Amino acid sequence: MNQILREVISEELVRWADLDDRMGLLTVTGVEVTPDLREARVYLDSIRDVAREALDEHRAQIQASVNAQTRLKRTPRLTFSADPAIAQGSVVEEILRRRRREHE
Repeated sequence: MNQILREVISEELVRWADLDDRMGLLTVTGVEVTPDLREARVYLDSIRDVAREALDEHRAQIQASVNAQTRLKRTPRLTFSADPAIAQGSVVEEILRRRRREHE
């Protein structure tokens, strides 16, 4: 279910990016759906405040598209957030760069 939603939402975000410049290029890194299908957290590689605002404004339309394309019994309420793994990876990369510079 998570993968199906990830693909559908990714396609929708590309479509909305053409319609709303505030969204820019957003990459869906993952989706976590609750077992009862009431909510789905959509993780993005990064998310600026202006993009978050646009996503919040278009959330209902994106959900409607998800419903139309997946025909689920219940369409989860989407919430968007930055992927914490991306931020943690950036921190680790910076630490490794510093250590490499120290050894040189």
